Amino acid sequence: MKFAKMHGLGNDFVLVDDTALALREEELPELGRRVCDRHFGIGADGLILVQPSGVADVRMRVINSDATEADMCGNGIRCFAVFVRTRGISDANPLRVETRPGVMVVKIGEDTAGIYNVRVDMGVPRLERADVPMTGEGSAMNVPVQVNGEEFVVTGVSMGNPHGVIFVDDVEAIDLARVGPLLCRHPVFPKKANIHFVQRIGTDELKMRVCERGAGITMACGTGACAVTVASTLHGYVNRKAKVHLPGGTLMIEWAEDGHVFMTGPAVEVFEGDIEIA
Repeated sequence: MKFAKMHGLGNDFVLVDDTALALREEELPELGRRVCDRHFGIGADGLILVQPSGVADVRMRVINSDATEADMCGNGIRCFAVFVRTRGISDANPLRVETRPGVMVVKIGEDTAGIYNVRVDMGVPRLERADVPMTGEGSAMNVPVQVNGEEFVVTGVSMGNPHGVIFVDDVEAIDLARVGPLLCRHPVFPKKANIHFVQRIGTDELKMRVCERGAGITMACGTGACAVTVASTLHGYVNRKAKVHLPGGTLMIEWAEDGHVFMTGPAVEVFEGDIEIA
């Protein structure tokens, strides 16, 4: 199986053209776990497949490193679009990509020394508990959540996948390895959630750390940066736009007046190769 290893701000993926391979559905969870293994496989946060689509130019599937399937992946869709273009699968630009939440529109910018700048219309955020989803009814803002005797105030946002945003004075002071996984799988999130600790560091500038429900602590989360900007706008910390700093780099996020969230950031190919899967 031919593949490319790519990353968006250090959130890394193995990308495969499945339009010709037609991998068997029952094989995908174990294949994702195997190729993502950082000791015995290629190593990645997720396996991304390019598949044919009946409603868009192409379809994106994301298998997390824990063998679960992701609903959506912001850093992954930027890498996906560049992979599709550079492999000649589609020359559409903007590229319409079918994902589990719906069709996303991706605009690929200039290639500068192998780094593509990519802008994605991430759609409209959902802010009710039922839509995140979170237990209970009504708004998902400022929901108190207890973990091992500690209380965290969480704002839930869906960007096609569930996010919990927690504002703190210092993100580096958080023991993310300890509390992150507990919050990701807390009963308040019936489908689990990506958890983000966020610090305001300037006018329309944020710093965040990430624990993802299917991959653990990661260098970046594109949908998470979108959720964080939406939550920060609702709390009055930014004015619909933010420069969001993650451990792997920076994303530019805009929550437009029409309700759509736009994410702009890089996609980089690291290497390509072949792996035996039989």
